[in-house]
Amino acid sequence: MFNAGAAMTITIYHNPDCGTSRNTLAMIRQSGAEPKVIEYLKTPPSRLELLALISAMGIALRDLLRQAGTPYDAMGLGDSNLPDEQLVDAMIATPILINRPIVVTPLGTRLCRPSEAVLDLLPNPDIGDFTKEDGAVIPAAKLAT
Repeated sequence: MFNAGAAMTITIYHNPDCGTSRNTLAMIRQSGAEPKVIEYLKTPPSRLELLALISAMGIALRDLLRQAGTPYDAMGLGDSNLPDEQLVDAMIATPILINRPIVVTPLGTRLCRPSEAVLDLLPNPDIGDFTKEDGAVIPAAKLAT
């Protein structure tokens, strides 16, 4: 069980070029935490780390595969007959195929799309009103639901 009084390690697999990832990082920091930031395009997870993240999120491997702005189509990754091992190989070799941001805390692991999904993973999710990069304001009351 999580001890609220203990220091909490938060890790974000981050792409600084992604608005959702930047919003998620800002929300973590607005909660008072300073996460370990892994720029996964520079330091991709190993095969074992990637598989552990997918398992911890409880999602299908294809749910973590990013299509937009990637070589997904050119690599033929839409073929439903491709084995998971081949998809993992592609994600390791071409990390832009890994959807982001992924946040890991003692409270869980999640692909934080939309960015406010991170609040379920924070020890202090009461961050007040939050303004996303696109100017959309998410009132604190909505964040609490």
